[in-house]
Amino acid sequence: MPSVVGLLEQHELAARRRVDGLREEADRIQAELAVAEQEWQEWAIARKRVGTVLAPDDGTTPGTEVTPDPRDADAQSAPRDAVKPKSQVPVWRQGLTWSVLSVDYQRILKAVADRARLHQGPLTCQEMAAAFGMAVVPARVEALRSKAKRLVARGWLAEQQPGRFTLAAGVAGPGGGS
Repeated sequence: MPSVVGLLEQHELAARRRVDGLREEADRIQAELAVAEQEWQEWAIARKRVGTVLAPDDGTTPGTEVTPDPRDADAQSAPRDAVKPKSQVPVWRQGLTWSVLSVDYQRILKAVADRARLHQGPLTCQEMAAAFGMAVVPARVEALRSKAKRLVARGWLAEQQPGRFTLAAGVAGPGGGS
């Protein structure tokens, strides 16, 4: 008759193997997703470029903004004064202030900037959720992670370690545009 400890070790080993297998599968899917998103972005950019070339009067329309996010490329450019149904995150450049971002994105940048100012190191999405008074549940944390990743992709934040966010080089506090 096998020992109880031996049975527990067998079950633990089986569970660990299952976790390892699922992690490998998740990594494979993440890599495949990254390739698919890149392809999607390239097609969206190509469609926008062709639209610009074929548009009358040099492809510019007064009072409209170009949508920098290929995922928003299906939406028509809206007049600057119109309410935007989706938050848009422009690519950071010297002189751009935080005021161009929606309140949610500004709040994330402020939390990361406060953390840097206090020399507390990078900020995780779980810590952001707690700091914002949100329930630290997967849905809330993933929503914050999505926004933080978008800020990384647009040059506002940096992610030197997975899931740990800091201000990108050159991005200053809310008042300064550099």
